[in-house]
Amino acid sequence: MFLNVKNEDSYSFHYFYTQIAEPKFMNFLYQIAIRFYLLAARISALFSEKARFFIRGQQTVLPYLENKIDHQRPIIWVHCASLGEFEQGRPLIEQIKKDHPAYQILLTFFSPSGYEIRKNYEQADYICYLPIDTVKNARRFIDLVKPEKVFFIKYEFWYNYIKLLHEKQIPIYLVSAIFRQEQLFFKTGFRAKWYRQVLQKVTHFFVQTEASGRLLSSIGMNNYTVTGDTRFDRVAEIVSKSKQLPLIEAFKNQQKLIVAGSSWAPDEALLIDFLIQDRQTKIIFAPHEVKESNIQRLIGQLPVGSVRYSQCEGKDLKQAQVLIVDTIGILSSIYRYADVAYIGGGFGVGIHNTLEAAIYNIPVIFGPNYLRFQEAVNLKAVGAAFSVNDSAELISILNELLDDEKLRMKIAEKCRYFMAQNLGATQQVLKEVFNIL
Repeated sequence: MFLNVKNEDSYSFHYFYTQIAEPKFMNFLYQIAIRFYLLAARISALFSEKARFFIRGQQTVLPYLENKIDHQRPIIWVHCASLGEFEQGRPLIEQIKKDHPAYQILLTFFSPSGYEIRKNYEQADYICYLPIDTVKNARRFIDLVKPEKVFFIKYEFWYNYIKLLHEKQIPIYLVSAIFRQEQLFFKTGFRAKWYRQVLQKVTHFFVQTEASGRLLSSIGMNNYTVTGDTRFDRVAEIVSKSKQLPLIEAFKNQQKLIVAGSSWAPDEALLIDFLIQDRQTKIIFAPHEVKESNIQRLIGQLPVGSVRYSQCEGKDLKQAQVLIVDTIGILSSIYRYADVAYIGGGFGVGIHNTLEAAIYNIPVIFGPNYLRFQEAVNLKAVGAAFSVNDSAELISILNELLDDEKLRMKIAEKCRYFMAQNLGATQQVLKEVFNIL
């Protein structure tokens, strides 16, 4: 029936449909989806400890803020989805506390795996879960906190929070952001258009790569700076404070050592195949999950005897071939003793932190699911990292690396140059943020 309307009527309908009806429909779908997500989390909490932590955090966060928030000093809000994003946000927080001590820091997490591990982080004044993104929660949270500046780390595009912050003219900065062509923002259709409207409310993007900047420009957004990844600054700080670990030194005993960091069962299966054919090289497993059932599973699958880190006092570590780290907080210091590092997660949702190992100028190996992690892509591109698909590839690469000291020295030089070229993102972000305002 719209075929015979006048041009101005056609234009009016087009305007109504594209500027009013579509956004309202997408907004309605989003609000419904958020509530379904919360319902699903509540059901999962009946079976999952992680979900129970999440629901408990959601129930307590707003009362916590009501009781704790003190507005005598201005507040900067830093949001991290989980532990990996925290490692990117941490150098930012610590530099703000050093250079701008007048500010308080509110640190929020969405995932229990971030909050539960870092809920006692001393550099933040307040630490809590982010209330789930309903209109009511976003309004109450922002009215309680009254942040002067907001940093979202890497990603996290919560529509209601971003919309309300924008309306209140509170600047929003996305730090260590990375974008890819396949993301919905860069596609066609009304869903993509709606998601782009969320991006348009961000004050400034600090992106990891030139490619991310070009993608933003392709949709008309030029409010970005290419700064790289703040995690490089974090791992450099880790090295400067790394601890000597006498038990690890005794275990290594001047022999070749592989450190498998944040390993999962598929990663461990490949390394066990290596162990079967190599009874000289020592291996340290630092599993991603350190709960007792997982440690016992790993011990039961090993072809040789092993020693647990928590039980190795008084043991003859020189004779042991496998050490299992059944505690958290020391992996970044253990890497300093490695000749080769294997980073877990590449046969699952994605690899863990490669930079913690590469900062010690050692070769890094991981599974095939690494393409979403720019630092791993770049390390592989410069010849300092290797991806494997099965145990045969892993055994071949490990034999080559462990037998060829000159090759390891060349890789060490590549690592040194790579890390040096990528330091300084934190200072650049804060310089621009405080000058922007």
